Amino acid sequence: MIQFVDVFLSFAGKILFENVSFALQPSEKCALLGRNGSGKSTLFRLIAGELEPDGGSISMPKGYRVGYLQQHIRFSQPTLVQEASLGVAPHELYQVEKILFGLGFTQKDLDASPDSFSGGFQLRLHLAKVLASFPDCLLLDEPTNYLDIVSIRWLSQFLMRWKGALIMISHDREFLDQICHSTMGLHRQKIRKFQGNTSHYYEKIVIEEEVYEKTRLKFEKKRLKTEEFIDRFGAKATKAGQAQAKLKMLMREPSLEKLNQIASLSFSFREACFFGKKMLEAKHLEFSYTENPLIQDVSLEIGKKERIAIIGKNGRGKSTLLQLLGGFLAPLKGSLKMADAVNIGYFGQTNIDRLNAVNTIEEEIAIGNPLLSRTEVKAIAGLMMFSGDDALKPISVLSGGEKSRVLLGKILAKPCNLLLLDEPTHHLDIESIEALLEALEEFEGSLIIVTHSELILRRLNLHQIVVCEAQKQRVFLGNYDEFLEKIGWEEEVKKEEVILKPELPHRGSKSLKKSSAEKKIQACEQEIRLLEEAQEKDLLLLSDKSRFQEISRSMSLRQEKIDSLHQELDALYHEFLNS
Repeated sequence: MIQFVDVFLSFAGKILFENVSFALQPSEKCALLGRNGSGKSTLFRLIAGELEPDGGSISMPKGYRVGYLQQHIRFSQPTLVQEASLGVAPHELYQVEKILFGLGFTQKDLDASPDSFSGGFQLRLHLAKVLASFPDCLLLDEPTNYLDIVSIRWLSQFLMRWKGALIMISHDREFLDQICHSTMGLHRQKIRKFQGNTSHYYEKIVIEEEVYEKTRLKFEKKRLKTEEFIDRFGAKATKAGQAQAKLKMLMREPSLEKLNQIASLSFSFREACFFGKKMLEAKHLEFSYTENPLIQDVSLEIGKKERIAIIGKNGRGKSTLLQLLGGFLAPLKGSLKMADAVNIGYFGQTNIDRLNAVNTIEEEIAIGNPLLSRTEVKAIAGLMMFSGDDALKPISVLSGGEKSRVLLGKILAKPCNLLLLDEPTHHLDIESIEALLEALEEFEGSLIIVTHSELILRRLNLHQIVVCEAQKQRVFLGNYDEFLEKIGWEEEVKKEEVILKPELPHRGSKSLKKSSAEKKIQACEQEIRLLEEAQEKDLLLLSDKSRFQEISRSMSLRQEKIDSLHQELDALYHEFLNS
């Protein structure tokens, strides 16, 4: 159990937390919400012991272990599997490999050096190390960053089965709601915690602020009447005593300050007219950066007001295909025809990198549409939460999230009828993502989006999906749920049973005596894996409320069997290592 009591923290004279109190129960899974800069990651550092509060107390049981996904990447072991297995008991090595495979690593990766992987996969390794340590409490700060959609789906199932406590920060509300049963949020330097999902939390906050404002207005109205009475009758002998009594009462009454307006992103795309039916047509597109083909034989038609998603694991060419469809890359084979009246608004990580570091925010937005007046440019900067002098900041001092907002502002400045968006929500908080989704739902033009968010895939009412698989792409006509029902993810549908043999020590002539124990160990581990896979299927069925009790009972029986097998496995390893 973790308990905060009246915790106070400030930085450089600015109050970050004021009288923050909450408790996290054993096995509780809690979503942590808050706008960018509200202090979510700082709260994690307090729990992990990396920071001390200025006031109040933080307590947890003796020996309580916290697993924290830190930002600093350091490796000490020569291979991936050894790095991920630090501190893990020998009989749990198969669990480590299972986690690594779930996060997108392959069998051949296990013996590779951790330093040989890209930054995104190094972060996955850190996530695997935290998960494999099986602490009492997990602190996960945006764990889906750099994960592809298949790995995100695996992680959600893993965390649903997690038995310890969990606090998680994520910009994906659907991901949070799948896993967490309670929600707390940092709001106006305080923390509010409720049972239920993120929607319930936001509803409670809105109601509380509405009640506060009505109470404030009521007090203000009463105060004005009292002040009028005192001003009018304070000097009259017959009313002076009554006026003095009212003055004392007025001084005792609480004074409620008006709540400050919290800055929020606001989107409204400028739509360019398009009177035709077909915006673009791609025929047999092929492209590769190396000898190995990346994009193969892709044919696609995009009509007016169509919604299309490009999905797939990382490294399958999603961003490359988006650039081909936008005409930013020339195909090695095939053709692309685009209607003359098509005006593209493109958001991509490469474009963020191309922002001119010496330009101000205003100057960069103005480049998006030179016809806009400075007043109009400032208005767009304000919509992107750069009001007043903030709009005069140079690009060089901005964070990744702020640069994303500048690029979105450039798209808002330019009239367009075809949006090409490559992971546009990566640096946005939940409130900003909701504002963007609402604007996309209202957008009358066509949209092609690359995303790993199942929430976005479901919200956008897709007409087509381009599925990027290993060295091939295929087009599915329909929305995301129809895709899952009729086709499903290749890695999940064709998932082969991987038999993982534990790394067992050899003792020369004694090894033959252990063959019986080895077989029992492997059979036991195999049965555990089969039961856990059945648990995963049950978790997917829990949305069927009519069968909730039946499925829950089945899961409970399976869990009892799994726990019994783990005890048997421990005994077998003890027998093996001491024979």
